[in-house]
Amino acid sequence: MAVRITKPYRATHTYRQRLHAAPAKVFPLLCPVREAEWAEGWSPELVISSSGFAERDGIFITSDEPGTAIWYITRHEPEHWHVEMLKILPGVTACRLNIQLSENGNECFADITYSHTSLGPAGDKFVAKFKTDYYQKFMQAWEKALNHFLTTGCRLADDHAT
Repeated sequence: MAVRITKPYRATHTYRQRLHAAPAKVFPLLCPVREAEWAEGWSPELVISSSGFAERDGIFITSDEPGTAIWYITRHEPEHWHVEMLKILPGVTACRLNIQLSENGNECFADITYSHTSLGPAGDKFVAKFKTDYYQKFMQAWEKALNHFLTTGCRLADDHAT
């Protein structure tokens, strides 16, 4: 059986968010469990974790279009405000997510990089759509939701529902 080797079809984008809290307050929210506090619609199906929160070698499963995504936390460094995860959507994409927080007075910056690599025809379609403008809108929505939570203690959608 011959090994098939192909060049990667990949799209990588980085965005810098400006968040209205210090890194020590933001970092714990970058967690599969805590994200549900601020991100509307975020609801992992399963979290495998000794601590119950984000940790190195933690795994979580989410519903994703067009299937189930498996996330694996490869780096979790609270002392450096850094987290890295792999997200595998079988038959579609393999994604590396890297988040690095840095101080900015009493706020912080979050440098967020998503790098999606296609695993087949469905992944080719996804990677082709993963353009700069799409990514910027995604990151701006995330930034708005997280800043709303940091400022009010409520999810953006919950606050608008009242």
